[in-house]
Amino acid sequence: MSAYLSIDRVGITFPTPKGPLEVLKDIKLDIAQGEVVSLIGHSGCGKSTVLNIVAGLLEASVGGVLLEEREVKSPGPDRAVVFQQHSLLPWLSVYDNVRLAVDQVFGRSKSRKERHEWTLHNLDLVHMGHALERRPAEISGGMKQRVGIARALAMEPKVLLMDEPFGALDSLTRTHMQDSLLEIQARLNNTVILITHDVDEAVLLSDRIVMMTNGPSATVGRILEVDLLRPRDRLALAEDPTYHHYRAEVVKFLHERHAPAVGQSARAARERPTLRLAANG
Repeated sequence: MSAYLSIDRVGITFPTPKGPLEVLKDIKLDIAQGEVVSLIGHSGCGKSTVLNIVAGLLEASVGGVLLEEREVKSPGPDRAVVFQQHSLLPWLSVYDNVRLAVDQVFGRSKSRKERHEWTLHNLDLVHMGHALERRPAEISGGMKQRVGIARALAMEPKVLLMDEPFGALDSLTRTHMQDSLLEIQARLNNTVILITHDVDEAVLLSDRIVMMTNGPSATVGRILEVDLLRPRDRLALAEDPTYHHYRAEVVKFLHERHAPAVGQSARAARERPTLRLAANG
């Protein structure tokens, strides 16, 4: 049986003033429907580049991505992205930020009443139903991320792509957001690809952890199966030796890799081409 989402021997090379720079090489990963997979590795290893290729924001130089056996060639509502920065429209209310996405995706298939109810439903999923009329400047960073997740979920994507969505939050808010994601994923059975630098976050949330080697020419170094029962309770896992075993395995892998060379990440950022504008924000 073919995979629900298949990243098939993907590689990408960017032109630079000093010649071609191979950022990714031979990335191969099959993901099942409803699976949560995290990507972890040192800065500059190409995690976001993998995510952007799956999102259709970048085109692979070699290989490709298949979703339900159809090639991914461009952005689409079947793959919603949640970035580290919330990317909400500041002049719109919480409700209108989500409603805009709902109207774009379902404008022809749902009635006005249905789109209104669907917007409210998704805001309730992330516990933001109390702040419908507030604008982004009037809510906290954690609330903004909740709205961004609600907007992504409201599009009913087949795959939810999350690029360090909790990285800019304080530790307490981050904990609440992780718990919210666990709750939502358990309810909706979304397929999720999550980029993180947080080892505990990766183990807590994931079915598999994909550990990437350092760039350039970064590839998959190891894939760790996380065999922890769901639903997961962070307090119970704090005393679970299996949880600590998985955590130690990821830490060991990361420590065995040397940190990226100084300036490498900045150079890669300067040389990375501009992404295609995504309709799914």
